[in-house]
Amino acid sequence: MQRVWGGREMERVYGRSLPDAHLPFGESWEIVDRENEHSVVNHGPLAGATLHELWMQRREEIFGAGYDGHPRFPILIKVLDARDDLSIQVHPPVDLAAGLGGEPKTEMWFIADCDPGAKLYVGLKNGVTRADFEKAISDGTVADCVHAIHPQPGDSIFIPSGRLHAIGAGFLIHEIQQNSDTTYRVFDWNRMGLDGKPRELHVAQSLASIDFDDFEPAMDTPDGDTLASCTYFKTVRKALAAGETIANPDGGRFSILSVVGGMLESASGRRFAKGQFLLLPGNAQPLRALENAVVLQVTLP
Repeated sequence: MQRVWGGREMERVYGRSLPDAHLPFGESWEIVDRENEHSVVNHGPLAGATLHELWMQRREEIFGAGYDGHPRFPILIKVLDARDDLSIQVHPPVDLAAGLGGEPKTEMWFIADCDPGAKLYVGLKNGVTRADFEKAISDGTVADCVHAIHPQPGDSIFIPSGRLHAIGAGFLIHEIQQNSDTTYRVFDWNRMGLDGKPRELHVAQSLASIDFDDFEPAMDTPDGDTLASCTYFKTVRKALAAGETIANPDGGRFSILSVVGGMLESASGRRFAKGQFLLLPGNAQPLRALENAVVLQVTLP
């Protein structure tokens, strides 16, 4: 997807062919089941079927038991290429989202790559009050209120609904999130969009959603292999030596694999390289690392 803050790192780092030779691309939705965007099976007897069709028609067979109550596949996974700062934004908390006309969105970021000195903006600086923040909106100085962090490749951070945040310039990020597309921009660096006009801001919704008690969070410390675990998803990072295998943690239920580095091979001989994503059905055979590999494995609690 074209974004004013995007670039061409997915082409350079992952060897992907981008739709246009010159425009900036900021997002690739890897695992998605939205009304107008769908992942599509690209191999085997189900090739051409959408993720939504599989979820609605073959749920227990492919994904496993116990996933009733979700009208759409409940996880959305993206790759984000930020060559410029994203807007300072927030996603609405679950208890406010419907009243604001949106959907709640909790997410996490895994830093696949970043430039030296690149910054994430997360939470408020110590001591910033709501009144201070509202004045900064009027003055065009919101960035002065937001806490900045300098992460390294391989770091991660959990972004619950209500946490003020922005990805700075110089990041390639894997984003795991609830299946939602509601974002409230509160500040966009006083810049123009791709159409030469200021992008829409959502100041009232943002002020209603921001957690004004969220001060200066740090990057997360993993709990063993676990990077994030919440009601909506669990993400673990697996380091595999050549020859080791990875399988679904609950054999009868699916998982999603994101190859951060190295290469995996399926039992049928298909290979998955750095930057590729796959949905491993319930009861699927394990995949083997052809070389030392790092893999994110995402499951639905």
